[in-house]
Amino acid sequence: MVALKSIAKPEPVAGADLKAAFEAVTRDETPGSAGAAAEPSRSLKYIAVKGKSGPLPRPTRPPVGLESVIGPDERVRILDTDLAPWRMICALRMSGPTGSGAIGTGWVVGPRTIVTAGHCVYSNYFFGGWASTIEVSPGRNGDPIPHPVSSTRFSSVDRWIDSEDPDFDIGCIHLSQPLPTSLGWFAVGALTPAQLEGYLVNVSGYPADRGMGTEQYHHKNRILRVSERRIFYDVDTYGGQSGAPVWIYENEGAPPLVIGIHAYGIGGAPQGLVANSAPRIIPEVLQQIRTWVEADGGWPS
Repeated sequence: MVALKSIAKPEPVAGADLKAAFEAVTRDETPGSAGAAAEPSRSLKYIAVKGKSGPLPRPTRPPVGLESVIGPDERVRILDTDLAPWRMICALRMSGPTGSGAIGTGWVVGPRTIVTAGHCVYSNYFFGGWASTIEVSPGRNGDPIPHPVSSTRFSSVDRWIDSEDPDFDIGCIHLSQPLPTSLGWFAVGALTPAQLEGYLVNVSGYPADRGMGTEQYHHKNRILRVSERRIFYDVDTYGGQSGAPVWIYENEGAPPLVIGIHAYGIGGAPQGLVANSAPRIIPEVLQQIRTWVEADGGWPS
């Protein structure tokens, strides 16, 4: 059990402090929304994985480079980003106080709330502290940019701000105006390690090596290991996909449920394990996300 405290970029977000610790729970989640009804996404039908299974077959080859493409690159570009759930995934362009820039990925968790990796909003390496401005583009697919918004209001948790602890690499972008409710938003769930074992996971985001952060790419495979605070998986990603949602479908017809926030390549895995990883949605993180959404006005009733 970990007590987390929200830390906001100066001019803090009201009501975003978390002071209470939580009793152990076996299941808790935030509400999700599929947004406006539309034709089913063919990408979702043929590409996304659902339920539990053994690992998907992959050619055996050493990892490529220092980043996170594990063996042959099996990422697939998503073209129907105007449909759910792809339209709930956002391309991010971050700017620091000195003009330094970076790209990343975020995802919609409420009409005015975007969750991403902590190092996308606060990084001593990239920005020397807090980012200055972040441009958010939900469902971007090249140009033109749909629903472009920008923000200067960000939050993270004390465990990231104080020591950049990779287990708590979690950030939040607060929007002044709500996104269209037709976009929808992800549900977020705190599942136990035992509940997560065997699930196939989906990761989709905006990498730098393909489209320079303007095109969305997806890959999927099985969870390899679950630790107290991390999830490790054999899924291809690249720089720029930090902050992407790691989600499951518990069964056919179930809504997407985010269980982690992608943040690290193979260098962040334990010795002997070739995997990318995400800080896991533990109960304390789930409650912090809930608190951020409520501080931003909550979910429509």
